[in-house]
Amino acid sequence: MLFLNCTVKISTNFLSSVAMSKGSVVLAYSGGLDTSCILLWLKEQGYEVIAYLANIGQDEDFDAARKKAEKLGAEKVFIEDLRSEFVQEFIWPALQANAVYEDRYLLGTSIARPCIARRQVQIARREGAQYVSHGATGKGNDQIRFELTCYALYPQIIAPWRIPEFYSRFRGRTDLMEYAEKHGIPVPVTPKAPWSMDANLMHISYESGILENPKNHAPPDLYQMTKNPEDSPNEPDVLEIHFAKGVPVKVRHVKEGTCKETPLEIFCYLNEIGGKHGVGRIDIVENRFIGMKSRGIYETPGGTILLHAHLDIETFTMDREVRKIKQSLGIKFSELIYNGFWYSPECEFVRHCIDKSQESVEGCVQLSVFKGQVYILGRESPKSLYNEELVSMDVQGDYDPCDASGFIRINAVRLREHNRLQGAAQKKL
Repeated sequence: MLFLNCTVKISTNFLSSVAMSKGSVVLAYSGGLDTSCILLWLKEQGYEVIAYLANIGQDEDFDAARKKAEKLGAEKVFIEDLRSEFVQEFIWPALQANAVYEDRYLLGTSIARPCIARRQVQIARREGAQYVSHGATGKGNDQIRFELTCYALYPQIIAPWRIPEFYSRFRGRTDLMEYAEKHGIPVPVTPKAPWSMDANLMHISYESGILENPKNHAPPDLYQMTKNPEDSPNEPDVLEIHFAKGVPVKVRHVKEGTCKETPLEIFCYLNEIGGKHGVGRIDIVENRFIGMKSRGIYETPGGTILLHAHLDIETFTMDREVRKIKQSLGIKFSELIYNGFWYSPECEFVRHCIDKSQESVEGCVQLSVFKGQVYILGRESPKSLYNEELVSMDVQGDYDPCDASGFIRINAVRLREHNRLQGAAQKKL
């Protein structure tokens, strides 16, 4: 009888604990103040929290972040090194597309979000978690990027900054700090920079705080990835970048002889060279998908070097009419990435088309990196469409200049007709 009573008591406690739990959630955790408070708040709400940190090249003490998450009560902590797949599966397709949002932004944050969210979903499935969660705010693009990926792959999301119970309790950083101090969450001991920052292998972005006034100049100490071009070396670095199917396969420093051949090594090396010369800084106002304009400052050194090189080798090897179509697809691809539609059917279709366009984008570009600029010096390719004899002003080659007369007259037909009608309209006036 005593054994039976003990069994009943244990079963009752077990059922009670199950009833209290709302399930498990995989939280995209950074180790910072916001997601640390979110982790504890989720536990208060009755969730079992699995913390997940993605290493996409940011400067982070991952061991300290792991210990912090465990101290706050995370059931498990996953630290995932995504750097190689970030380069190969996300940065390289963007490079093939020459993806630039609104003519200037190279999409460093936008590209990272589907990479991070995909692994978060994989962990949730593997661990049998019912939900995924993030710390993105309710006014920015990241909430859309994270959640469109998650809804496409795993549609159960908790977004605290859009839950009234959360955002009415935490109206700003002061409330978060007070909550952290009350619950023993370590808080920053150094003053917080008066702007927010997001870093990964491709870039660092800066926004908010004093940068919200668009006429305020960026403070000199803001930039962390690149030197001030004025303080950069007085000698250029000359590089050869080799491409196959539109992606870099080798980088060689002409003077030093240094060679890099793996995707991660190539990108890190170009970041180093570009950062040394202050390449890739932009200060822009952009249109957020959610409907408002925002001011952002970005550093993208390696990506900027590669964009210049890829544009050059692509023009050298690609048919003119194919490239026109591909350019329009690149613009569409940039918008899809920025707006969070990486895992949409239309984005998959566009990626496939762009990938097809890159089959002959092969060869070597030589360039100089110097004082904030990238200068193309030369190029060569076994698949070049450039015919030196045909284009030469000194050799006639397989071209009859008389053919140009008919070509010009045919193209002039609509111009003559347009001006004839315009002239007739002016006479009536």
